[in-house]
Amino acid sequence: MYISTKLLYLHSHQIKMLAFISIPTLVGSLILLAYFITIGGLILVIILENRNPLKAIPWIIVLMLLPGISLVFYFLFGQDNRKQRVVSRHTYKRIMKSSLGGELSHDAGRVPDAYRPLSRLLAHNRLSGLSYGSRISVYTNGADKFAALFEELMKATHHIHFQYYIFLDDEIGRQVKDILVSKSRSGVKVRVLYDAVGSWNAKRSFHREMRQAGIEVYSFLRVAFPNLTNKMNYRNHRKVVVIDGTVGFIGGMNVADRYIKGNSLGNWRDTHFKIKGQGVRGLQSAFLLDWYVASKNLLGGSIYYPRAKAYSDNVMQTLTSGPIGQWRLLLQAMIFLVTNAKSYIYIQTPYFLPTEGLNQALQMAALGGVDVRLMLPRRSDTRSASIASHSYIDDMVKAGAKIYLYDNGFLHSKLVVSDDMLTCIGSANIDFRSFEHNFEITSFVYHKDFAVQMKKIFIRDQSDCEKLNAAVWLKRPLKTRMAESFMRLFSPLL
Repeated sequence: MYISTKLLYLHSHQIKMLAFISIPTLVGSLILLAYFITIGGLILVIILENRNPLKAIPWIIVLMLLPGISLVFYFLFGQDNRKQRVVSRHTYKRIMKSSLGGELSHDAGRVPDAYRPLSRLLAHNRLSGLSYGSRISVYTNGADKFAALFEELMKATHHIHFQYYIFLDDEIGRQVKDILVSKSRSGVKVRVLYDAVGSWNAKRSFHREMRQAGIEVYSFLRVAFPNLTNKMNYRNHRKVVVIDGTVGFIGGMNVADRYIKGNSLGNWRDTHFKIKGQGVRGLQSAFLLDWYVASKNLLGGSIYYPRAKAYSDNVMQTLTSGPIGQWRLLLQAMIFLVTNAKSYIYIQTPYFLPTEGLNQALQMAALGGVDVRLMLPRRSDTRSASIASHSYIDDMVKAGAKIYLYDNGFLHSKLVVSDDMLTCIGSANIDFRSFEHNFEITSFVYHKDFAVQMKKIFIRDQSDCEKLNAAVWLKRPLKTRMAESFMRLFSPLL
């Protein structure tokens, strides 16, 4: 009896132990099963979205080879928002309607015949109206750009619309803030937009001081849980200032000391532009769209689009592009520009990670005898992107394109000029991020004199470059080329 009781006790104890062991095991198995179902579901979603294979395959590889962390990266950076809308069609048309200048009169100038299809493409898809007679001032260093910006800000009488991807509370940022605060207190309506990720390091007190002075300050697509997962990768990269609807600024420079003082990379060589005249309309509508997204306040009316006189005979067309919407208009425009170049196309960009379509277009242009010149920084502020870009340089030099590596600091300029007829200026780089992830702004200037002016600046910058020797470049060590080719696999994610 004693033995049987003891055996019964041991048996019941073993059952409890087995239950204790099996329950965690069962839970773990269910979690593991759920994880693999989730991974499989995401891979199926990526396939069904019909993404560019060059973009889809790296995500599938990441999801399969990096358990756990891959899910975090996908929800942060991988979701496809092409079918989403951040602004309703009605609101979009309402804001854009006031900015459209309509058809140009016959005596006001015209788009060159070669670029009329491009102009119609932009006008049809983004209601990008043609603007005639703008005066464009060019700044190739931060000191000149900020001096001009400060001067125009001080002249403001009605409103200042101020938008930057990076707006830091460093020395130059505080100078800008002080001017904005002063103008707000004097009765000028000041509205400020900054990107939540690009301006991550700016202190809350920096923005609070502006708000206390009556300035309306908003971040674009603020990163905060639970919105973190679908907004981290879609950033507003635009740099736009509009003053009283008559003067505007656009280009590559942010608000940060490095554009004046440089940093560990040396001087920052960048290009920025001041616009006067009808061309400001495109900048104003871009700001008002972003303002509505960030603040939910709809602004419009003739007060924001005053009549402007003609300062020249150029024609401008401003395109706002981003990850929302079916078409990648900026990419389409760039491919059109390259494939229609007859004599030359010169490109300055800090990051060169072209899509396959653009990569092929550039190679075909070079192989067809077009003078294709690409200017890149020797050293980059983003090492992974720089390594990946080197594999694309291989394609370019083999096709006969001329590559220039900028040595006098860091080249951050964004410029495309072609055939002494068309110039593209704005915030976009030649990379996947600008074409597919970022909200960008690009102005297309159809004008010979301006194109020649920007061509001369490009050629002047060549004196600060080393022209790549194709024979030497293609003999880089195998280890180096393998690293570059590996990073190229992930270029759509960089």
